[in-house]
Amino acid sequence: MNNRTPAVYGRQSVDKKDSISIESQIEFCRYELKGECHREYTDKGYSGKNTERPKFQELIRDIEQGLISKVIVYKLDRISRSIIDFANMMVLFGRYNVEFVSATEKFDTSTPMGRAMLNICIVFAQLERETIQKRVQDAFYSRCKKGFFMSGQAPYGYILEPTVIDGINTKKMTADPQSADHVRLMYELYARPNTSLGDIIQYFAEHGINCGIELSRSQISSLLKNPVYAQADLELYEFFKDHGAEIVNDAIDFTGANGCYFYTGRGAAESKRASMKGHILVVAPHEGLVSSELWLACRRRLLSNTKIPSHKANTTWLAGKVKCGRCGAALLNNKNPSGVPYFRCRKRADTNGHGCKGCGTLRVREFEDFVYIEMRRKMAEFQTLTDGKTTRANPKLTALNVELAQVDAEIEKLLDNLAGANATLLHYANSKIEALDAKRQSLTKAIADMRTATISPEQARSISGYLGNWENVAFDDKRLVADSLICKINATNANVRIEWKF
Repeated sequence: MNNRTPAVYGRQSVDKKDSISIESQIEFCRYELKGECHREYTDKGYSGKNTERPKFQELIRDIEQGLISKVIVYKLDRISRSIIDFANMMVLFGRYNVEFVSATEKFDTSTPMGRAMLNICIVFAQLERETIQKRVQDAFYSRCKKGFFMSGQAPYGYILEPTVIDGINTKKMTADPQSADHVRLMYELYARPNTSLGDIIQYFAEHGINCGIELSRSQISSLLKNPVYAQADLELYEFFKDHGAEIVNDAIDFTGANGCYFYTGRGAAESKRASMKGHILVVAPHEGLVSSELWLACRRRLLSNTKIPSHKANTTWLAGKVKCGRCGAALLNNKNPSGVPYFRCRKRADTNGHGCKGCGTLRVREFEDFVYIEMRRKMAEFQTLTDGKTTRANPKLTALNVELAQVDAEIEKLLDNLAGANATLLHYANSKIEALDAKRQSLTKAIADMRTATISPEQARSISGYLGNWENVAFDDKRLVADSLICKINATNANVRIEWKF
């Protein structure tokens, strides 16, 4: 043990004007040794939040081999910023009878007071790091919600140009003429029922279309999922709202011109393939390249093509459309012990005493059959009313849809805030919800009357064709038909109310 020597350790994550260099750290520690022989270990470009540093690991190995008597650092956070890592390190040092000294903070673990003070300081070092990290995260999400471009390369189809938003210099995406045409072509090809991702790659190769990158199925899939290309309108708003995304903008901002930014938010659901809960959608300053109708057709195909065991047993083509007839919350698709799928109110899962009583017994397959019959009846009624006449879109329809979306958002916000409410607040909220629901029904009726004049005879014949051959219609096409006809379904086992789009 007599051949043990002190060790000096220095670390610097990045070069900064206000940070001390490794050379200066080592020189300061040498002064503490007063000319005594020692070993030196330095890690440059490594963070102190973990111990995965080459020279630090070498120091640990030398300690375990009995070569080190004391470890000296310039400052505590040079060796560790994690209370757990530091605690483990102190156990190791104690096992091998190694002292620890922080030169500038005058901590010496050879004394009880030194050990106590050291533990207190490492707690504050970690607190400081976590506080800085939270400030950085808060700044990031604040910029996200304001529509700032958040660094990196522009998505394929766009180039970056300088711009100013709220007095802050940032960048804005503008369409690159050639690559933007390639993006549109990919969407148009994939929207065709029998076109696969591999077929798109083959098409580009056979027609000599050079994208400047080697196309792969995963690249094209990611591109088709990205709402940065979609012209954000109310259909897109409803899609992301139904899938649980946090939508920063009001419905009125979804005018059908701009694209969107889609960020992975804190607490985002990663395990559920269709869940967007915790993710953030923001209307962006740039223009979208493809219509929301085309983008949604491709997105739904990608969702239905995701490999899961027997989608017919795990999902429904009514997903996102069915709401609890008691509280208005989404109905989730579950299975009973026998494997029979049924609907269950999301609010019924609440454990705070304010959960919904639920919608009663609603078996998914039986309910799908009921809605299918209602869709056929509605289409027959529609064709009788229009008598095959071609009509024009009503310009007031978009304004009504925006107003309806705002009413829905207000109702949903009230419902979410009811948890833990006292009797007075519950009474007020219920009265407010009743008034909003009455307004909603009035808007829904007005929209339905106007939408009758927006569907062409060609569209009506196409929908009727699907309904007439329902057993052979693909799952994603059934969803498209339901999206074409239905706004929302409020349901319990005793009452069903379908809000039609016309």
